[in-house]
Amino acid sequence: MSTSVVLGIDIGGTYTKYGIVDRSGNTIFEGQIETGVHPTPETLISALANIINENIKSKNNQLDLKGIGVGAPNGNYYTGNIELAPNLPWKGVIQFVGMMKEKFNLPVVMTNDANAAAQGEMVFGHAREMKDFLMITLGTGLGSGLVVNGNLIYGHDGFAGELGHVTIEEDGRQCGCGNRGCLETYVSASGIKRTLFELLATETEPSRFWDVSFNSLEAKDITIAANENDPIAIKAFQKTGFLLGKSLADTVAHISPKEIFLFGGLAKAGKWIFNPTKASMEKHLLPIFKDKINIRPSALQDKNIAVLGAAALIWNELED
Repeated sequence: MSTSVVLGIDIGGTYTKYGIVDRSGNTIFEGQIETGVHPTPETLISALANIINENIKSKNNQLDLKGIGVGAPNGNYYTGNIELAPNLPWKGVIQFVGMMKEKFNLPVVMTNDANAAAQGEMVFGHAREMKDFLMITLGTGLGSGLVVNGNLIYGHDGFAGELGHVTIEEDGRQCGCGNRGCLETYVSASGIKRTLFELLATETEPSRFWDVSFNSLEAKDITIAANENDPIAIKAFQKTGFLLGKSLADTVAHISPKEIFLFGGLAKAGKWIFNPTKASMEKHLLPIFKDKINIRPSALQDKNIAVLGAAALIWNELED
């Protein structure tokens, strides 16, 4: 008897990750391939098809692949296109879902990576019984997935929920999107690095980072330093959390979520990011929202949430 499974795909600028996932969220096999080595999306899809077919054959064809979910930067749920993604090697509008359907001859659905993460939390994580919540992904940039009344919010064009690109400082830091002062230029792995070096330019306290170059610094090094009571590292987290909490207070006023989940490398900093974020959010909330909304780590923090989210997306589509 064969097991029904789906394929979850997370397309990133550096790697494309994939996993075969059953209905309970168990990953039967997973892996990744480099994105940038493929000159066209068609060659990437062909490489994925070869790998998936080989893996299914290795299971003696006991896996019944039902459909495919894709999470991608600027992935549009409505059109099935990847539209003007700045960090992918292929430019313009890519009709990705159409290409996938032609190659696999299966149902395919796509959304952006943060929406996929929210879907994963809703189906396989802490938000299983929750109808209103917010997912924040803190990686190289900042992504957000908004769930209201049990549904992901896409907006009229498929691009709703870009919290990372709200302006928090007029004429602030330059963002990859072309604007200045976007939240993700301050609240992300790259953003906290920029904050730390700004602090080094204005503070004189002793710090392990005085002799560190920007390119050699990783965000996780700032967490390690904070755990060792490095004052510059702690101040970097305080500023990062303050700005995130302030922006979350605005989003709470818009959608009134029950909980807010943080996922990604920066979320692994624990109290250093959660405490100042919570304090700032409470400070800026309208009184009717105070002390109602919990901020906590994703249940899928140590798993590939984007792959699981993409899998959850297609499971939901198949059941609907």
